[in-house]
Amino acid sequence: MNARPAPDTDAAMVLGMAATAMPFARSPEDQAERWLRILRLHGDAGTALQALGVSEAPLEPANNGAGGEQAAPSFEVAPDVITAVTEDAMAMASRRGAPALGTADVLVAVMHVYGTDFDHVLRIHGTDRGEVLERLGLDTAGSTAK
Repeated sequence: MNARPAPDTDAAMVLGMAATAMPFARSPEDQAERWLRILRLHGDAGTALQALGVSEAPLEPANNGAGGEQAAPSFEVAPDVITAVTEDAMAMASRRGAPALGTADVLVAVMHVYGTDFDHVLRIHGTDRGEVLERLGLDTAGSTAK
């Protein structure tokens, strides 16, 4: 029987912080931004993102529309987004035969779950999916080590 890989310490911290942060997001792109801010500080994902120059603040302004006070979220925060990211990360770690899932698995899972919203967040922080995957030593599908 194959055991499912558990998160390593850094991945567990990332998933826990994300679970706390997601209810306060105002849009899927805001959720993606929160994931990036958390991931850039932890584990292999953090090392890769910082090496690419990803900083806390975006390099270009997000296209949020008018400034000032923001309205209440116009979408319902999916309660299972943390589960979706965790399950995707576990599946990737399992396919590689890893005993634990790391922050790189979480980062790639976030790319899968958020798609173009996360791609936009990466762009406004000065990088893109291809550069991140290359820095992590992953192929363009994001699931196989080179």
